Amino acid sequence: MLGDVESVVVASAFGYFNPEVVDALWNLGKQHVAPREAARAYLDCAAEVGRRALVDIEGLDAMVTAADAVNDAADPVGLALYAGYRGELLVDDTPGRALQIVNVLRELRGSAHLIALRACGVDARTAHFIKRPGDGAMFGWPADFLPEISEDQRAAAARAESLTDDLVRPAYAALDDDGSAALLRGLDNMAVALGSAPD
Repeated sequence: MLGDVESVVVASAFGYFNPEVVDALWNLGKQHVAPREAARAYLDCAAEVGRRALVDIEGLDAMVTAADAVNDAADPVGLALYAGYRGELLVDDTPGRALQIVNVLRELRGSAHLIALRACGVDARTAHFIKRPGDGAMFGWPADFLPEISEDQRAAAARAESLTDDLVRPAYAALDDDGSAALLRGLDNMAVALGSAPD
């Protein structure tokens, strides 16, 4: 979604990944497909999964309407990866759009969280190991790499979670009580459907 940029830009937007692995994968991937083309293919795949798994989900139309309202109200300034997603056109059909807009809003919170972590003095690598200590290898860190985490760092990470809520709250404030309920209901129903979706 960031376009054909240097890998350091990608690493800064992704945050939690080992920058050396990002550099290797990014440069290898660009040899096979243009970055924006790959990003759009990802969104196309999300839409297709939505069409297979989310047909006839109760309340899906209202959930998508609410999610679109949040996306429209969000301020993308400083949120590079979210801004890239927000700049893409989403499909019109409800099941396809549902999974696409959920991905977009995930990047809203993810991008805001990276800002919150830095504001609270926590580097993204440390934050990753606080939250997902068993997933280091999946994010490109050596299997035996586990940094020491202090109680002060854990407290700062907790403050960052709260600050993240503060950063995204104005976007969600665009919803009235009915819209908020529709969003939550739809997400719950989506989670159930996707949990039982065919491969």
